[in-house]
Amino acid sequence: MALQRTCSLLLLLLLTLLGLGLVQPSYGQNGMYQRFLRQHVHPEETGGNDRYCNMMMQRRKMTLYHCKRFNTFIHEDIWNIRSICSTTNIQCKNGKMNCHEGVVKVTDCRDTGSSKAPNCRYRAMASTRRVVIACEGDPQVPVHFDG
Repeated sequence: MALQRTCSLLLLLLLTLLGLGLVQPSYGQNGMYQRFLRQHVHPEETGGNDRYCNMMMQRRKMTLYHCKRFNTFIHEDIWNIRSICSTTNIQCKNGKMNCHEGVVKVTDCRDTGSSKAPNCRYRAMASTRRVVIACEGDPQVPVHFDG
């Protein structure tokens, strides 16, 4: 009886893990997806000012060794961003055909050029605009901000 129960629990656990594996990005894209999330996704805020950019660029570790010249934070739910991956493919800047475009709320952070890492200073510009992202995997997830 105990052996049958243990086997049933192991089977349930195996099926649960398998099910979770089907909805997760593949291992090859998972690191790139996580990097995309860290560098570009911030749904909780609307951003829009220099203080926001200075804080977020530092918090997201883009000022450790040098000041990243330009970065965009997307202020949308990750599911809204992922839905862009289901739009028509367009050509990326690198020539690949895995880019997609959509309109989202963003804050663009541009390095002022007058500071040094790790105390980088940025100018912010908030807007709702068209963005291009590269997507990969099955299911498709965003892995690169193309513009």
